[in-house]
Order: sequence, then C-alpha cells, then structure tokens
Amino acid sequence: MKDGFIKVAAATPKVKVADPSWNREQISIMMKEGQERHVKIMVFPELALTAYTCGDLFGQKALIRKAREELLLLAAETKGSDMISFVGLPWEENGKLYNVAAALQDGEVLGLVTKRNLPNYGEFYEARNFESGEGKVRLVSCGAGKVPFGGNILFTCREIPDLVIGAEICEDVWVACPPSIAHAQAGATVIVNCSASDETTGKSSYRDTLIWGQSARLVCAYVYANAGDGESTQDLVFGGHNIIAENGTCLSESKRFETGILTADIDLERIESERRKMSTFKIKGREEYWMAEFSLHVEDTVLERFIDPAPFVPDNPAERSKRCEEILSIQAMGLKKRLEHTGCKTAVLGLSGGLDSTLALLVTARAFDLCAIPRDQILCVTMPCFGTTDRTYQNACVMAEKTGARLQEVDIREAVTLHFKDIGHDMSNHDVTYENSQARERTQVLMDIANQMGGMVIGTGDMSELALGWATYNGDHMSMYGVNASVPKTLVRHLVRYFADTCGEKELAAVLMDVLDTPVSPELLPPEDGDISQKTEDLVGPYELHDFFLYQILRYGYTPSKVYRLARTAFDGLYEKETVLKWLKVFYRRFFTQQFKRSCLPDGPKVGSVAVSPRGDLRMPSDASGRLWMEEVEELEK
Repeated sequence: MKDGFIKVAAATPKVKVADPSWNREQISIMMKEGQERHVKIMVFPELALTAYTCGDLFGQKALIRKAREELLLLAAETKGSDMISFVGLPWEENGKLYNVAAALQDGEVLGLVTKRNLPNYGEFYEARNFESGEGKVRLVSCGAGKVPFGGNILFTCREIPDLVIGAEICEDVWVACPPSIAHAQAGATVIVNCSASDETTGKSSYRDTLIWGQSARLVCAYVYANAGDGESTQDLVFGGHNIIAENGTCLSESKRFETGILTADIDLERIESERRKMSTFKIKGREEYWMAEFSLHVEDTVLERFIDPAPFVPDNPAERSKRCEEILSIQAMGLKKRLEHTGCKTAVLGLSGGLDSTLALLVTARAFDLCAIPRDQILCVTMPCFGTTDRTYQNACVMAEKTGARLQEVDIREAVTLHFKDIGHDMSNHDVTYENSQARERTQVLMDIANQMGGMVIGTGDMSELALGWATYNGDHMSMYGVNASVPKTLVRHLVRYFADTCGEKELAAVLMDVLDTPVSPELLPPEDGDISQKTEDLVGPYELHDFFLYQILRYGYTPSKVYRLARTAFDGLYEKETVLKWLKVFYRRFFTQQFKRSCLPDGPKVGSVAVSPRGDLRMPSDASGRLWMEEVEELEK
C-alpha cells in the first residue's frame, strides 16, 4: 500500500442455486487466491451465498438459516488474513428478510450493509421476498457477538486513514440518489457494490457508463462485482460483468460470461488529491455513520496498474485525433476572441521552422479563418542568426507560403553583433549572454513590426518549456497572446502530425513531417557542418520524461519518490533508473528556480487539466524554496 496503492478485486464464483455450502466453498477458494495475490479488498456478487435467482425459495427457513451458518464459517476462514471481503446473502432480522452485504475480515463479521432500493419492475420482483433496508444502523446478533446492521456503515482502516469503504447493493447505484453519494460525502474513498445485474442487449454499455460516471462524480474508486455463471437461466442470463473504476477511468473490466477474479490497483493518493483541489467537494454527514474499524498490514503493492508514459496524449488513435481537433479548436477560439476584442487584423509571429512556431502558425491560420480575415494578414518573420540552419530556414519559408501567410526576413546577425560590441561581449564566448541576446533581439523585432502594422505578436512557447524555464526572459518568453502556453511538448508533436494528416495539402503535409523529424533546438549556437549543434533534449533532458513529471506533480501533487516510482514503471526498458532520477532532479531544480518567468506570462488559453498560468492553475511564489523536494530526490540517489 506504499504511495497510496491498494490492490482490489471483484470476484464472480460459479454458484449453485440454493446451495450455500457449495457457494461458500467457491467463495472461499477465491478468497484464498485473492490473499495469495495480495488483494486487500475483495467484493463478491449480490446474494452470492445462496445465488440471486432463488425466487420464492428465499421464503424457506432452511435456506435462510444455512446461509447464515455458511457466512459464519466463511468469516472463521478469514482468521489471520487482513483482506476485507464483501459477500452478499439474505439475512433475517425481526421477522423480515433483508438483502445484505457482509464485510468479513480476520475471523470476524465487521458489519451487515442493507440494500435500500428493491427493484420490483420488469424482470425483478425483490419486494416479494425482501424488506427495504434503512440508513440507520443498529446492533444485531451475529454468531456469538453483535455487529452493526444498516445502510450507514463505513469501514475505516486504522493504518491508512485515507482508506474508507462504503457499500451499496446493485439497484442502489441505479436510482436517482444512490447511497454512495452520502457515503462519499461522509468520507468514503472506495465504494463497493455487490450486484446481480442480468444481461440484455445494450445493458453492459450502460452499466459501464453508470459505474465510470459514479466514480467520477464521487471522486472515488468503485469496485463492482456482478453475478454470473451458475445463476438460474430460467428467464435470465447473468454475465459476471465486473468493473473496477477510479475517478471516471476504467482500471479493469472483465469479459462477460466468464467467472473469475478481476483485480486492479487503486490510487488513494490520487483520489485525495482530486478531492483537496475541488472546493465544491464537501465532507459532511459523517456523524450519521457507524465507523467499523479494521486493520491492514501495510506492504508495498506490486503494481499491475498501467502507468501511461504519455499522460497528455491519448493512446487510442481515434481518441487522440478527437483530442487534437478539440485542442486546436480551443487554441483558435482563444485567439479569435483576442483578435475580435482588440480589433487587430494582423498577427505577427516568429517562424523558426521548429515545432512550436509551426503549431502557432497553424492555430493562427485557423483563428483567421474563424474571423474571416484573409490569411495574408498573418506575417511570419524569419530571423536568421548564428545558429540558423538551412533546413529550418527552408521549412519556415515553405510553411508560410503553403498556409497563405506572408513572409518577411529580418537577418539579425548584424544587429546582435553590434549589440555585443556595445556591451563588450566577446563573440567567441558562446555563453548565456550570447544565446539570450539573439532571443531578445528577435522579440524586439517582432514587437516593433507588430507596432508598425497595428497587429499583435503571437507567442509560440509551449508549457514544457515554461515548466523548465527553458525560455529567455523577455525574449521568446514574451508575446501579446501565447497560443501554446498550456500545450506540453509531447502533445505539440501530435497536434502538428494530426494537422499534417488531415490538411489535405500534400506539400504542406510534407514540410510538417520534416519539421517533426527535426531535432528540437533554439538554434542559438553555430551549426556543425550545417546541422543543428544545440539539441534541447541533450541539455535539459527528454521531454517525454519532463512531461510525465509535470503531469504527476501538478495534476496530483505526488511526492518525488512516488513520481520516481511511477516513471520507472512507465519507462521500464526505455530509461535506466539512474537516468530517470537524473532528469527528475533537473526538473525540480529548474521548476522552482524558474517560477519568476511563469509569474508574468502573457495571456493564453488553457487546453487541458494541467496548466502553469499564474492567473489560474499555478499560483506559486517565485521565491518558494524547493529544498523539501530536492532533499527527497537526493535521498533516492543513496
């Protein structure tokens, strides 16, 4: 459970209708397997001890009594295990029969959660046999002791305060106001559901939407265990459709019509991080709940969970294309509004032939189309200097032509050389002054041309560069509207590729593909044999690593040790652990020292869940100490 990860399971045994002894044996086998797999929370289907489809046999005292006896045997078998399990069964209390989920752990029944909403429509007639449960909790006899009985029970872990489990049963989640809403508001981070939902055409898709949506709405993990093989097929078929979701994401889903154990690793820290950020997520009503405590042996969870190495980029091609179109539209609409508000009919941008300026041009062209402004009012300025290569220069020229923009060349070599003379800088000293002087000269040229034309300068820098501070202060750092300000470098590539694939212009697509093949570089140092000599990723590290770090740190507030662990898992086989740690250290150092650049960023549209705008997502002091984070990174080096 280190770093908030806990392995959970939804299990569907093959049952025999009205045979509690057989069913208990099958459940017991699965529970032992779960323990061997280090599962900490295991959920079984509704009425699993008897089978859901007993019909009027639920009125038979022998079945009710046997189910209770088998539950106590099952509980006894958990002695010595810290896995908490939820098992469905019928429970008679005060002359009424209830549909309950029993929580079992370490030889005990921790509580009996009652089903509140009994379906009595269509193929369901539960009200014929069962009484609706209430939220109010009371103690009832169970074996030699008493246990809490009712709807408002939360199961809280002594060793892991963030682990709070609430339970509901099948129909409870299908109603307008599910009990899980109150459970989550009272602090439950995990909701379990013992279910018996039959299969009809299209129902599985709705079930997916329902469970994923509930986990998103409640910002929780949701473990849904459904009845399957062995249930009566007299009128219905049950598919054992099990789902484990977390905050709107499906972590794992079983194939229907198969029995077995579905596992996933939930991330409690991720859930708590999301809830902390949401000012509208309120904890309330906890005083109305019975807190049933249990203990877990805290151990390191061996992760089965997929850790996406590219969290900003959807892996599915169709979803990726959809996302790219959406982002380009957001960027263009942001610029469209700014053009309309200022009355500007001209845009000026520095076109280097690199990725970021290419994307800025494509977005600007789209915005001009939306404003019905001719594209020849976009002025692309290429400003060759000491580091410019023929490849990027030619690509810039072709792009301007093929997008319908105008191109102006302003060679800044002479101006920068004179500037070096004015400040007494040795031309052979290729230090930061040598580099930044070029960047600032380019920005001055763009600003002055924009003034001449009554236009605005379009910023090209991306979010990854801003996170690392890889931008010249008051150089490429500055513009009048930064269209790429919340687009990470890994996503810039896919946006340009998407445009190349969909633009329908062969020559434009060809030059865009060549831009994609060009090494990322600010081109501020002289070329070597005509090729780019200054490669950004050789200097600050791979952008795919930095974007991964950026996402985990800003999206969820994870500690350096957890970010390192996730990165090692995500990039296993691609980067050695020493390499990951090296660049993680660089990220933290640059992130804290370069905040002053982000504190005065130009306006720009937010496109995703992570952004670094000082007016929105990242209100961070420029002089905040990074010591706490750097010390933890240094501990990882030992």
